[in-house]
Amino acid sequence: MSSGIWQRGKEEEGVYGFLIEDIRKEVTRASKLKCCICKKTGASIGCVTPRCKRSYHFPCGLQRECIFQFTGNFASFCWNHRPVQIITSNNYRDSLPCTICLEFIEPIPTYSILRSPCCKNAWFHRDCLQVQAINAGVFFFRCTICNNSDIFQKEMLRMGIHIPEKDASWELEENAYQELLQHYEHCDVRRCRCKEGRDYNVPDSKWEIKRCQCCGSRGTHLACSSLQSWEQNWECLECRGILYNSGDFQKAKKHTLPNTNVGITDCLLEESSPKLPRQSPGAQREDLLRQGSKFRRDISTLIIELGFQIKKKAKRLFINKANIWNSALDGFRNQNFNPSYTIEVAYVNENDHFGKEQPGSKQEFLSLLMQQLENSPLFEGSLSKNLSLNSQALKENLYYEAGKMLAISLVHGGPSPGFFSKTLFNCLVYGPESTRPILDDVSDFDVAQIIIRINTAATVADLNSLINEYYNYLELIGCLRLITSLSDKYMLAKDILVYHVIKRVQAPFESFKQGLKTLGVLEKIQTYPEAFCNIFCHKPENLSTKILSDLFTVHTLSDVQALGFWNSYLQAVEDGKSTVTMEDILIFATGCSSIPPAGFKPTPSIECLHMDFPVGNKCNNCLALPITSTYKEFQENMDFAIKNTLRLEKEENSHFIGH
Repeated sequence: MSSGIWQRGKEEEGVYGFLIEDIRKEVTRASKLKCCICKKTGASIGCVTPRCKRSYHFPCGLQRECIFQFTGNFASFCWNHRPVQIITSNNYRDSLPCTICLEFIEPIPTYSILRSPCCKNAWFHRDCLQVQAINAGVFFFRCTICNNSDIFQKEMLRMGIHIPEKDASWELEENAYQELLQHYEHCDVRRCRCKEGRDYNVPDSKWEIKRCQCCGSRGTHLACSSLQSWEQNWECLECRGILYNSGDFQKAKKHTLPNTNVGITDCLLEESSPKLPRQSPGAQREDLLRQGSKFRRDISTLIIELGFQIKKKAKRLFINKANIWNSALDGFRNQNFNPSYTIEVAYVNENDHFGKEQPGSKQEFLSLLMQQLENSPLFEGSLSKNLSLNSQALKENLYYEAGKMLAISLVHGGPSPGFFSKTLFNCLVYGPESTRPILDDVSDFDVAQIIIRINTAATVADLNSLINEYYNYLELIGCLRLITSLSDKYMLAKDILVYHVIKRVQAPFESFKQGLKTLGVLEKIQTYPEAFCNIFCHKPENLSTKILSDLFTVHTLSDVQALGFWNSYLQAVEDGKSTVTMEDILIFATGCSSIPPAGFKPTPSIECLHMDFPVGNKCNNCLALPITSTYKEFQENMDFAIKNTLRLEKEENSHFIGH
């Protein structure tokens, strides 16, 4: 807090970056200053308000109700100039409880009484807030009423509340959540058919106990509820009554899929502790694995939690498919656009003078947008990409917009990005200073050759020769160093690597990072790096016959023969006996080439109609199958329609782009 000292060194130098010589100078300076409160020397802290000459010790300042801001330049304000909370009018006639300790207080903002910036009826004792901040840490300190963290923390920091950068105290207690690992193992159905009793549980058999997917506090043997496998969802009578009496969820219930899609369970998920998946060892992990892919279940739950922010109020985006990037940019930059509004998509064509618009699929739009983002000049690399240095994009704030687009896409049901390098992802999660880039991160061939030549230098003379050869380049990037031994080559190569991959793109990275904070996505990524790494750094798993057959549900009573043809067709496509791919089928029906992490909404479905060719309705994720007399005719019609539809869409887009 001392006013005359600055953190001039790196974190590992001196005392956390404060150099010893600077500390000594500050001690000397403070020894000449007298505390205006206790009248003793050593008052190193001064009020930052211009023309205010008050200096004081830290404990004396606390006693005299000065405010110390534990952020930015760590400013300090005396009792006359400290920041205050402005309340336009006081409509509270009676006392209100502190929402932490519940003792009644006068709702008047003073040094000791603070009000939440996001909830007008939330008041706190300063001491209660400080204790909560110390216990909760930066990841969990938030408004006790609305759970807001960003606005709340900024205001509390302004008013002098210290929020330590640590994990919450309750997360550090050993076995703090031990009771959560106790599985409920009892069959609660009216007529239990197990001869061994209601508490009998044999894993991987029909007598394994399945818990209610909603409350987890009721159970059934698989056989007692006619469940074919562990993957099937099951709700107890109490939860089922709630679900069926709720009009919002009745339709979703009818078509819920157990493995891949968002069903009723997802809709009713409550906001849980962000660290919960880390507290799931042992038996709980086996439980998750039984229910399918652990990564998909975990990440879908996290994204569904983020999706709770989406309001019913809709915002329509007018998108030109021939120019997805600029259309999206205009829409997201519109002053009336709110990332938390429900997104509706309308496709328009600039060449259509009548101004016609067609309803579009939100997930198709987000899928196309992510493809544009992956192939944009904002990133460099082949498969695993890092941020590039594009001065024009930086000037136009496009890195921020790219991060914002990615965040919006994830929360609103878009596809997995899948193209980040591990280095870029680690920079976002752990910070650039804690990330070690590798040679594969260097997309510039010339720079890669320099690093390789330095690493393979056989003698000190060879190394010095290389330094002389690349002297101008090394001087430009600040990597010139004195070579005393051959082992110095590794530090030199590391310096070049860190500069090219991290330091060179520091400005784009910070801008991109700010955009990724939209809707709290970056905070969620930093809390659950393992789950998000799978969708950021890896492409989705390849589609198979089983995945697609499980994905599509039958909407209405359909032709049995056509459904049989459909299953045979999927197997033929997987075996390579068709010119169509699994991804083509999914794009034809939904507009997406992969299953989004949170599943499709609405659930993809199939129906059979008396017509010659299939029809894909991307807005409803519905695939209409033709009813034919032979399988050969079915396959030919499916191949022809899917292949030519996708080809025409590509040609149409390229035609518009060419003009």
